[in-house]
Amino acid sequence: MIRREFFARSVHEVAAELIGATFLVDGVGGKLVELEAYHHEDPAAHGYRGRTARNASMFGPPGHAYVYRSYGVHWCANFVCEAEGVADAVLIRALEPTQGLEEMRRRRGLEDERLLCAGPGRLCQALAITGEHDGLPLDRPPFRLEPRTEPPEIARGPRIGITRAADLPWRYGLAGSRFLSRPLRPA
Repeated sequence: MIRREFFARSVHEVAAELIGATFLVDGVGGKLVELEAYHHEDPAAHGYRGRTARNASMFGPPGHAYVYRSYGVHWCANFVCEAEGVADAVLIRALEPTQGLEEMRRRRGLEDERLLCAGPGRLCQALAITGEHDGLPLDRPPFRLEPRTEPPEIARGPRIGITRAADLPWRYGLAGSRFLSRPLRPA
């Protein structure tokens, strides 16, 4: 199992090493195939302008969840990285569903497994991640993170859905995965 200490380093190292890892919430989830890195000096990061009630978990200790509501509609989940007081996090963009598919289909109201977790809002709905998960440690239930079993081919590209620092190649994905929210080129 991946422990909190794993997250006490650069968001870029964490994002790249989590591609292919297994992420479960109450036994439902699958293989992480797409993540985005957000650094505290990055103008697109929630913590860039300082701590607020909304982003407080992002400033907490590494190895905890930072969950927020996007546009008042979708929940988005992040893994807090680096060090306490430093607002670095990795956004979970997509996973390949492997466990609890029927539960995910019920929660999402669709059959197509490719679309169950392709995008941060879809992923949170499929895994039933809400604001209740904000600030929880990632190495304790309801979460379970297992390391990947072999090194994957990683693709990189610009992040999605942001206007600041949008050109930075800080989106990491499993090359060739059909479960990505959008295609990526191999790095």
